[in-house]
Amino acid sequence: MYEFIKGFVAELTPTYVVIDAGGIGYAVHISLQTYGHIGQTQQVQLWLHHIVREDAEQLYGFFDKEEREIFRLLVGVSGVGPNTARMVLSSLSSAEVRHVIQHDDVQRLQGIKGIGMKTAQRIVVDLKDRIGKTLLSSGGNGAPLPKAVHEEAMAALIMLGFAKAPAEKAIQSLIRENTLYTAEQLIKAALKRL
Repeated sequence: MYEFIKGFVAELTPTYVVIDAGGIGYAVHISLQTYGHIGQTQQVQLWLHHIVREDAEQLYGFFDKEEREIFRLLVGVSGVGPNTARMVLSSLSSAEVRHVIQHDDVQRLQGIKGIGMKTAQRIVVDLKDRIGKTLLSSGGNGAPLPKAVHEEAMAALIMLGFAKAPAEKAIQSLIRENTLYTAEQLIKAALKRL
């Protein structure tokens, strides 16, 4: 129904963004990939996936069409809902998702919260022929870790359903190893440890 939304960023968290488009604030669920791309930009265009349920309408937004396509493929797999698909795209980049599926890396999928052995196997089997052959490179620049990055990472992990104590332990451990994390990188690294 909706293809994209373009407007000003009114509010940004690691799990959702509120976009002011034409004077209306649209709450759009996002992955950490998209969160990292939005960064400090004032105006943004996100590609949308619209989900209508009995009790709610939800918008999921993606910085590029490739991420949206992978999301759509994931939610098409039996047992994978939109929040699980978003968790996959928050834990792995689009290129990593493609690589994992093409190389039958069930173990790596299992390491993502909410995905068990059967679901990981189903994702690989169902999507191996459909995921495409192109791998895109991804990377990020680290910045010194201010207190706001730490707090943002903690808030994101709690919003994603992790308990405060284990999330804090994972973040502190990562900070000891490397102080040059962006919020997105810190959250992704913590997700791999939780």
